[in-house]
Amino acid sequence: MNTATKLSGFALGLAAVFGTAYGVGHLADPVTPAADTRHEPAGTGHGSDPHGGDQTGGDQTGAAHLPGGLLVSDRGYTMQPVDAPTGQFAFRITGPDGAPVTGYEIAHDKRMHLIVARRDLSGFRHVHPELGADGTWRVDSPLGGPGVWRAFADFTPSGGEPLTLGVDVTVPGQLQHRPLPAPTASTTVDGYTVTLTGTPQPGRTSQLTLTVSRDGKPVTDLEPYLGAYGHLVALRQGDLAYLHVHPEGVPGDGRTPAGPAVSFAAEVPSAGSYRLYLDFRHGGAVHTAEFTVLAGDAPAAPASTPGTRTTPTAPTPTADAGHGAPGHGHN
Repeated sequence: MNTATKLSGFALGLAAVFGTAYGVGHLADPVTPAADTRHEPAGTGHGSDPHGGDQTGGDQTGAAHLPGGLLVSDRGYTMQPVDAPTGQFAFRITGPDGAPVTGYEIAHDKRMHLIVARRDLSGFRHVHPELGADGTWRVDSPLGGPGVWRAFADFTPSGGEPLTLGVDVTVPGQLQHRPLPAPTASTTVDGYTVTLTGTPQPGRTSQLTLTVSRDGKPVTDLEPYLGAYGHLVALRQGDLAYLHVHPEGVPGDGRTPAGPAVSFAAEVPSAGSYRLYLDFRHGGAVHTAEFTVLAGDAPAAPASTPGTRTTPTAPTPTADAGHGAPGHGHN
């Protein structure tokens, strides 16, 4: 199954600010258009200066510092899920004129990067949909199991600024809640061990370094993936504020080693619990390492008691869960 992430403008260090609000559009499979969310606050897209905008592109005050992914509409651009057959996910981006956008800039080899995460942060997928002539993006459904998922469309319209729009999608069925894993400095995925050094500090730029090894040996031949040796997405627990950073250096620039360490610069303005997702390629495949980190002196999020609840019954997507339910994947 496919997986993905959008990558706007390569930077030695990309800092983003996390906000506290989010827009919601509840959907079932097959995916149907989201409910009217014109009353969502305005905010900013990923990696860009803040310019608030409502559903029709008008400015709103008081939300100038929201990060990308919290809004379904920003600066006149709106993410609109559309009907799709079971097992597929489809959406359009409409522009300030209300028409579907068909022109996009290529950023890190792709015109669209779609990231989905379950709202309890127990599932994550990163896929690259295909654009149809009518402006509809389609992809095998990346939604790995029952629950409420946040879908992030990370893109740059032709001649425009980078944007990240987000909408909630509900996959019906019996939901098993999963508490956020405890913070850790090391994790394993697909036989690789990834170690994290550095801690994000509110209000200032912090360096985060992720080091990859396998069978106790450093991996020094990481393969370029979408123009980089690694890509990092961070989501804040609660509102799922979205931060996407790129590593220092560029493959083939003569000074950036192909591992084992990949370093990033990031800034968060507030203490809190965050989930980090590192995509890296090695052995011809993309792998995702996940971490929970605490920014600043924030206490760890209280452990939730696992439980079950039932969302409305309907066919669930036939997506491959990758590393395991509720879903991890790459493309």
